[in-house]
Formats: sequence, structure tokens, C-alpha cells
Amino acid sequence: MSGKIERSIEELYADDPERADAVVFGRRADVNRRGFLGGAGLAAVGAAVGGAIPFSQNMPSGLIPGAFAQAQPASPAPAPAPAAPAAPKGPIYLNFPGKSDKLVVIGERPLVAETPESQLDDDTTPIDKFFIRNNGQIPEAAKEPDKWQIRIDGEVNKPLDITLGELKAKFKPVTQRMVLECGGNGRSFFTPQARGNQWTNGGVGCAEWTGARLVDVLKAVGVKPSAVFSGHYGADPHLSGEAGKVSLSRGVPMKKLMDPNNLIVWGMDGQPLPNIHGGPVRLLIPGWPGSLSAKWLTRIWIRDKEHDGPGMGQFSYRVAIKPMVPGDKADPKNFKDLESMPVRSIITNPADGTKLAAGTREVKLRGASWAGDHEVRQVDISTDYGATWQRASLSKPKNKYDWQRWTATVKLPSDGYYEIWTRATDTRGVAQPHVVGFWNPQGYGGNPMHRIRVLVG
Repeated sequence: MSGKIERSIEELYADDPERADAVVFGRRADVNRRGFLGGAGLAAVGAAVGGAIPFSQNMPSGLIPGAFAQAQPASPAPAPAPAAPAAPKGPIYLNFPGKSDKLVVIGERPLVAETPESQLDDDTTPIDKFFIRNNGQIPEAAKEPDKWQIRIDGEVNKPLDITLGELKAKFKPVTQRMVLECGGNGRSFFTPQARGNQWTNGGVGCAEWTGARLVDVLKAVGVKPSAVFSGHYGADPHLSGEAGKVSLSRGVPMKKLMDPNNLIVWGMDGQPLPNIHGGPVRLLIPGWPGSLSAKWLTRIWIRDKEHDGPGMGQFSYRVAIKPMVPGDKADPKNFKDLESMPVRSIITNPADGTKLAAGTREVKLRGASWAGDHEVRQVDISTDYGATWQRASLSKPKNKYDWQRWTATVKLPSDGYYEIWTRATDTRGVAQPHVVGFWNPQGYGGNPMHRIRVLVG
């Protein structure tokens, strides 16, 4: 009989930090860490990470060291019975026309791929580095894009059927650089594991989008006072292949739908919108979960009640109102739609796991930060496990919903192993947490501080 894996490193640290330290660092379980490593334990972890740990005295008890965050399960299992060779471990890189081979595939059906943080170092995310999130099958590229039909109906005075060519001709085009982020970005940081694609921080990109303002189109059709919510539809076939079955249809309250920054998009980074990103035309609802920005847009239905399409209600794109016990049975009555995405910052240079020459005493950092409907007020950096913080230099957004790039230079006292942490705070004073909180069964809203490992010497 094959052995059973007891618990992951994350679960073990959450339940029993002292025992986790013993497993990871090879120390006796009855040794109390008291917030620092000492003696044989420090030597063991130093050997594991490849160098001394200058700020070891600041390592919080129960912290999962970055060097072990992706480790295998903490409790070794007995050897299983002979079986077929295991599939190779490690990331699966994307092989898709027009896309970078640095993107990591985290779902194959439907196709989902994220962008490692170090590949998000451009002010404007290039198309080839932009993440992929599908909910159904990828439709064939339109042979005559300008003949693509869009319908706007429901609680409007003048229902409208319009081609993409007519949309371009009748409405003034605008171009804005705006963040598009998957609602599940950060899901992999939840413990216990939540359902869905295990995003780290790479379900995000910030492109230059060109299209017509949705509010201009809505004014043209005349929204009735009875309008409450929208429903968005795309042409992507359902994974089952069943004709007429909708893959996903989400919507927003009218207050968000009338945001002047919402676009009906036909261009991305100065090029026609690629098919893989919803071309020839998609919706863009910035600041809120990317699932609202319907790809291959065919219809916007204005409704007199909250939308109830696939992807709405129960636990879909919803978060707990009152905190729940992680892993416990969830009550739908305690859930609300995830609206504005949470504040987040990432280090885009250097990359996680960077090794620097012996004697390096200064590291220049670059990164990005964003905060859904809000702006980022400040970004802080720590090299000593949060004991002290240094303010980064933060740029202004180009327009609303643009991300804010930041830079910083940190000093290192000696060779050794360092973790560099970044923490963003938005204009409401809300900051990223040390570890992900507000567990929910489908893992939305996970935004812990980003940490990278750097080894000097």
C-alpha cells in the first residue's frame, strides 16, 4: 500500500511552527525557535540556502523561508509500490504562436498561462508576455473582423446591433494603459489550497488598450432608469462542445458599468486585438476581476436585476463577508461578489533566485504596483524580514487604472542569503498582508507581500 503524504510545508507551519522548523532545518522539535535561529539550526539552513543569513535574528517564528516555500511535502511518505515513471516536475512553459516561451502553463483545458514576475518588467506589457486566461474553447480568428456583430439590449430605449467596423466609425477611439488582472491572481498562496488555477502573481498585465468608451455607446442606446446590472457574453464555445451552452457570463452593477474608463476594445499595444486575447473585440472593465472583461464580445445585456449567468452567485468570483475557518464548509449567504481587486506590488527585477557576485553591497530594484479602483500611495521594501522598511520611489499612473512602477536601491551588509520583501499601501491606507488572509473556497483576493530570494557570494 502506498504511503500517504501527511501535510505540506505551508500546512505544517500553520499548525505547528516548531515542528516545521525541525523538519525544514533538521533541529529537534522540542527546541523553541523564539523568533530566531541558532547553533546547528542556523548552520543547517545556511547550508541549505547556500550562504550565511545576515538577518537571521529577525526571522519570525512560523515564517516559511522563501528557499523552502515551493518545497515538497514536509513529512516524507513511505516508498510507494512500483509504478510508471512520474511525470517530470517543475513548470510547464507555454508553446503558443506569438507568445513568449517564458509564460508558465497552469491550466491546459481551458488554456491558462501566467507571466513570471520578472517578465513583467516593461512599463507597458508586450502582447507576447501578457497572461492568458480562458474559460471555454478558443474560437477561430475572425476572417472579416470589421463585420463582427455586437448587440446591446435589455433595459435600453434603443437596442443596438452594431458591427465592429461601425463601432470604429461612429465612436471616438481612445487609448489608455490599464491593468487587467485575473480574479484568482494569488490563489496559490492560500492554505489549505483553494480550488482553481494556482496563480502566483502572474495573472496580470498592463497593456495599451484602444477602443470606444462603453459609456458613450450606452448613452447612444439610452439606458432606462430600471437598469440595475449588466450581463456580458462572448463567442467562446463551452468546453463540453455543447451548442448554445455559455462558457461564462458575468456582469457588474450599473455604477461600475458607467465608469468612463470602461472600453469596448479592438486594439492592444498598437496592434489589432489578437484572437487569444479576445480579438477582434472584447470588453475591458478595469480594476475589477478580469472575468468581467468578456473576450470575443457578442452581447451586453442591460438587466433590471442582478445578473445570474454562469460565473455569478454561490462562490464564483465571490469572497467571504465574515472570515471563515480555512477549509471549512462555506455558506453562500456569507459571500459577496469580488469587486475592486486588492492592492499588490511585485518585484520585477532582479528575478527570484538571483545570484550576485561576492562583495555586492547594493542592489537596484524595480517593480510594479496597483490597487484595483484605487491608487497606490506608497511601496516599502525590507531586506531584514520586516524588521525595518525603506520607502521606494513611486511613479504616477499614466491614467486611471494604470499600474504604478517603482524603483529602490537597497544596501546589503555582507555576503549571504537575503529575502527582499515588497509591500504596497493604497490610498485608503490598506496594505498588503504578510501572509494571505480571508480564506475562501475558490481562492480570490490573495495578495500577500511578494518575496524574492537573493544570494550574494
